[in-house]
Amino acid sequence: MTGHDLSVAEVEAIAREAHARQTDKAGRPYAEHLAAVAEGVRLRGGGDGQIAAAWLHDAIEDAALSAQWLAAAALPQEVKDMVLAVTKRPGEELSSYAARILATPGALLIKEADLAHNADPERLAVLDAATRTRLTAKYAQVRELLGLAGDESPSDRKNPANPETH
Repeated sequence: MTGHDLSVAEVEAIAREAHARQTDKAGRPYAEHLAAVAEGVRLRGGGDGQIAAAWLHDAIEDAALSAQWLAAAALPQEVKDMVLAVTKRPGEELSSYAARILATPGALLIKEADLAHNADPERLAVLDAATRTRLTAKYAQVRELLGLAGDESPSDRKNPANPETH
């Protein structure tokens, strides 16, 4: 340990390197998704901890980094907790996954930005019809479980992890 927490820029560099050889379902560099989620968190009023967690949100799930790496990383515990909250576990029911996200301060905003990017019509349009249909239904179900299914826009609600923002 260096005695200081990793900066958002340092976390971004680690995430980009960890996912460097990965692509998304459309064959695009995976770092594009990470950048979009981090930017989505920032635009929704997220703080540096949430932005750092956004950069790492798929690292454990996709085996780009290990849980041991995260545990030892020079990051605030809140960031580690958010990353673990949004990490889907093998065989886990969506309801359990959603409950963990809702119970972890700051995690909902990360998952909201993740879902928004995953459900982007332009991203979905390049997928085959069966995959597009399956993912659209899955994302809608997760949004509903998280209470994100309403018409309220992110700018209309306060971020519970950063209450001074809208």
